[in-house]
Amino acid sequence: MSSAAGPLSEPQVLAHTKRRLFPTEGGAERSYVVADTQFSQDEWLPGRPIEPAIRDRLAPFNHVQVGGGYPDLVGVRDLESDLLAVERLGEEPPLIAIEAKGYASGGVDTQRGIVQAYDRLHEANAAYLAAPAAAISETDRTLARELNVGVLGVDAAGDVEALEVPRIVGNRTSSEATALRFQAGAQGVADKSFGLNHPKNYLGYPLAHYADGETADLLSEYQVVNAVTDARRGAAFLGLIDDGTTIELTSLGDEVIRFAKARYGTVERALEEFEDWHGSPKRFSELAPEWGMLSRRVVFDYEATELLVRELQDMHEDGIEAPSLVDVVAWVHEFHPSFTVELFIRGDEDIRSRVLTEDGELRLAELEDGNAYHSPTVFQLKAMLYHAGILTTRGDEPSELEPLEDVWALREPV
Repeated sequence: MSSAAGPLSEPQVLAHTKRRLFPTEGGAERSYVVADTQFSQDEWLPGRPIEPAIRDRLAPFNHVQVGGGYPDLVGVRDLESDLLAVERLGEEPPLIAIEAKGYASGGVDTQRGIVQAYDRLHEANAAYLAAPAAAISETDRTLARELNVGVLGVDAAGDVEALEVPRIVGNRTSSEATALRFQAGAQGVADKSFGLNHPKNYLGYPLAHYADGETADLLSEYQVVNAVTDARRGAAFLGLIDDGTTIELTSLGDEVIRFAKARYGTVERALEEFEDWHGSPKRFSELAPEWGMLSRRVVFDYEATELLVRELQDMHEDGIEAPSLVDVVAWVHEFHPSFTVELFIRGDEDIRSRVLTEDGELRLAELEDGNAYHSPTVFQLKAMLYHAGILTTRGDEPSELEPLEDVWALREPV
């Protein structure tokens, strides 16, 4: 990613900026960032190639509308105090938009970048211009201060300095930018996996945590599940536990305990029933109807479930009663493009550059390849929706998936 071959280009500026604002080291929590799809192509402008190493640095890609346009880089993260005039606003990490400018035939259009960044403040919490440090003038800095736009100067070595720091503004996040907040939160699917495809494995975790004894030992003893780490992670995804320094039950997790006590007297007696379900291929909502209804409530509390069910209902009303996975992705992308990409499409550079055009549109032929899909959605989440009585069919691993034949239909459309 060296710039020694010439002046800093826009993709180079953006890659250095991403490394500074969204470092991969340290595993920052509540952080997620995407670069615009124009940088996923071989050329970002005709005759201006993007080095493979830079594309790797910028991945994943998505086309996210913020304000009146599509930022070059948009993400969610708690930034360090030297990058912001105000460190926090509310409980959520800020939504950050970056417009990058590099050397082109006419120089560096820094003022246009500042105005573009300012436009993003209609929905972002903080916005920046990132540009080669030598090209940033005092006039640029004055304009940026007046518009509350941060200015990041990038030098030839790739170091990034905050020349002007913005103030955080109120959260007016669009529904499209919500996709980034979803990925940055505990329920995001990026670089993570449900790991298990049966809701009983996640319902059992708060019970074992609440009961007397070691959680892992109880999960094994009552034949709930042996993959304790996956069960714990999935319970956090579904909002049953807060998985921080210590594990705490959420209000939804407390409700699972109340449910168990009301029907069995103790959580230990409830766990005994899990032994009877071990290895059963039967749909959970039929095997244990009351637990199935509880699992339905739990999976409906997962943000992606509500969106999917709403859109599948709309498809049914439009006469599409047994849509394939390709049909669903194409349909939902029309209304929630950024969210659809984050939920269904794997995040690595090769997949998203194949599936998405420079303008963020879908290449439908690429959706016919099962390996393009994110396993936690098309396998684990779909299987849980099946067991909860919401969908008609189970999910498949991407390696075995036939997207044109994989049906996503509501079991009980209204």
